[in-house]
Amino acid sequence: MLEIGISIWFFIRLSLLVNGAPGCERRSLADFNPPDNPVVLFHLHTNLWWGAMLLVFGLIYCVRFMPRRQE
Repeated sequence: MLEIGISIWFFIRLSLLVNGAPGCERRSLADFNPPDNPVVLFHLHTNLWWGAMLLVFGLIYCVRFMPRRQE
C-alpha cells in the first residue's frame, strides 16, 4: 500500500487560503459596482475582512506547517 505523509490538516489550511481570495475579490468588485439595495452593514466591508483573514491565516498555516520531504 502506498503511504503518503501529508496530513489532512494541510488541506484544510490550504482550503482557508483558497477560500479567502474570492471573499476579498467579491468585496473589491462591490466597491466598483455597488448593489442597488445594500445590506445594513455594507459599509463595514465584512467580505473584505473575512476574506483577508482567511487568506492570512491560510498562508501562515500553510507556510508554517508545510509538509517536508522525508529522505
